[in-house]
Amino acid sequence: MDILTINDRPGDHAQSWYAATAQTPGPYPTATGTLKADVCVVGGGYAGLSAALHMARRGLDVVLLEASRVGSGASGRNGGQVSMGQRLEQDELETHVSMDDARMLWDLGAEAVGLVKAILSESGDDCDWRDGVIHANHRARFSDHSQKHVDHMHTVYGYDKIRYLDRDAVRHETGSEDYHSGTLDMGSGHLHPLRYAFAIARLAEAAGVRIHELSRVTKIETKAKPRVHTDQAVVETDHLILALNGYHNNLDHDVAHHVMPINNFIAVTEPLPSDLAARLIPNRHAVADSRFVINYYRMSPDNRMIFGGGESYGYKFPSDLRAKVRGPMLGVYPELKDAKLDYAWGGTLGITMSRLPHFARLGPNAMSIAGFSGQGVALATLAGQIAAEAVEGHASRFDLMQSLPSPRFPGGPKLRTPLLALAMTWYALRDKL
Repeated sequence: MDILTINDRPGDHAQSWYAATAQTPGPYPTATGTLKADVCVVGGGYAGLSAALHMARRGLDVVLLEASRVGSGASGRNGGQVSMGQRLEQDELETHVSMDDARMLWDLGAEAVGLVKAILSESGDDCDWRDGVIHANHRARFSDHSQKHVDHMHTVYGYDKIRYLDRDAVRHETGSEDYHSGTLDMGSGHLHPLRYAFAIARLAEAAGVRIHELSRVTKIETKAKPRVHTDQAVVETDHLILALNGYHNNLDHDVAHHVMPINNFIAVTEPLPSDLAARLIPNRHAVADSRFVINYYRMSPDNRMIFGGGESYGYKFPSDLRAKVRGPMLGVYPELKDAKLDYAWGGTLGITMSRLPHFARLGPNAMSIAGFSGQGVALATLAGQIAAEAVEGHASRFDLMQSLPSPRFPGGPKLRTPLLALAMTWYALRDKL
């Protein structure tokens, strides 16, 4: 069957391979009337669910509002890669922050991966976890940088789980002639992202979090005693956490200037013959390549190629998602030209100009955690824990993240989309040339 999810309806998960292979929790009730809570969390993805879980375990009364279903946003639609560090490589990060802060950020990134694994262990669902993420270079000129990056991680950070892949090694690991070199990080891994979101939701519910679905927030008041409005409810709370990432819908003006929604697309093939699947990615690692409009992909346990490629901007998807992804996929794997695409869907993530997360205080008792720029599985989970610490008055890690460079997008919310689209078109053209 060919499934093309264009306009999602509230209350539905994308008709994805993930949704077809996961058991959905809930449904949870819609918020109605006047609710009171110690903390109100807006957003039912990794960041919001993690924040709610960690605060409930600290004895706080938590209400979580989700516009659709928990995990229905990017948290349940992404490529499933769980990567060490920040979105920027450490050598580049060191040009933006002090060396001490760069080391702390590396440690936070490593802690984030550890937190994901701890949640998997506690939940009793490994969510198809597998070790290993490959960064594959589609241009030979990137090889020297990759070799130096590996050496830097070994000597400066003492991180020995990453190694350089030369031309023969990267082509063996990816099964593609498209690549010239790369790196393999065995400290990173990949999982079933929607099942992981559901795992956090079940733990949060067990901890006492009051989860409300189909409860889209229409207005927030960030005064000393925040108030959160939906179409059918008002939540009066001591603390407010926005955990919306790309789905912020300009709810807060400051966040909208710093975090831009972009759309990524994934298609999933029919199950491939076992010999072909073994040849394409023999060791079942996840792959992300060096293109500016990145390709990312991995093999499912039932031998389907899960391939992400292509972007658009704003909140609208192309009319034919299958065609949008098929082109990039065949550029890497021409042998899949006859493979049927059983599923195709899109999701909206939040990026920042610096590609570093955007943490912000919106009022004396209101904060936002967003802008994970494609590395949100681990970082958003940790962000929720850090926000929970800040609510309790332990804000050192929140303050570190808030201090990261996060320039505004030029043109603000109105002009950022056409300006970014122009820039991305240029970089995509550079990739092709």
